[in-house]
Amino acid sequence: MSKVEKFEDLKVWQDGINLSIHVYQTLGACRDFSLKDQMCRAAVSVPSNIAEGFERHSNKEFIRFLRIAKGSSGELRSQIYIAIGTGLITEEKGTELISKSRLLSAMIQNLIKTRETNF
Repeated sequence: MSKVEKFEDLKVWQDGINLSIHVYQTLGACRDFSLKDQMCRAAVSVPSNIAEGFERHSNKEFIRFLRIAKGSSGELRSQIYIAIGTGLITEEKGTELISKSRLLSAMIQNLIKTRETNF
């Protein structure tokens, strides 16, 4: 495993970026601008908080921002369920986004545990 020197090296950050892009692409034609804005903000918050925490160069701060990122991932999932329920996105597309968000949350949790244990 290579040494992580910048947040862009983190797989969890890369996956967060990909999820954000996927959310934006899925909601491109969505006319409910309020929910679309909230979902996009939650999605963008995940990799943004990972990056911000990493850049603080403090393990305690990094863990704090990882927890915020994990919370944003949960917030996004809740909004996806609303989008499915109201017909703004298909169940198929929503299920795909939920799966990606759950995986990302698990990755963040694993990184939190690693940072708490090894640093």
